[in-house]
Amino acid sequence: MFVVDTNLLLYAVNRDAPEHERALALIEAWRRGERSWFVTWSIVYEFLRVSTHPSIFPDPLDLEAAQRWITVLLEGRRSGILVATDRHAAVLEQVVALHPRLRGNLVHDLHIATLMKEHGVLEIRTADADFHQFDFLRVVNPLAGS
Repeated sequence: MFVVDTNLLLYAVNRDAPEHERALALIEAWRRGERSWFVTWSIVYEFLRVSTHPSIFPDPLDLEAAQRWITVLLEGRRSGILVATDRHAAVLEQVVALHPRLRGNLVHDLHIATLMKEHGVLEIRTADADFHQFDFLRVVNPLAGS
């Protein structure tokens, strides 16, 4: 089981990104594969924000197309969305105790890491090195060396 981070989703839809072909091929392989994989709602909303933003995304999608892409992505039999349970506050407290200096933009990563710990999903596939600070996670950059 693993989580796919926003940056890989964005590379997969951004034809101008040098990582586009590799990221799209990886996501298609994961969709067809046998391992369970997940996103979080915060990853979905970050994808929607960036992929539709004309100042960030070179050829922005309209919101309907971006949402449709996510819907199709999640139709795979092994994909899902991690959501908070009644244990979320307690898990958040544990993770914050381990990382009391987190702040600002890293709180987004804190949310993802907390959901992952809560559900026992301890691998994240991402090109974002910030996740290395969560030593309970296995951070895999599937684009490294490509």
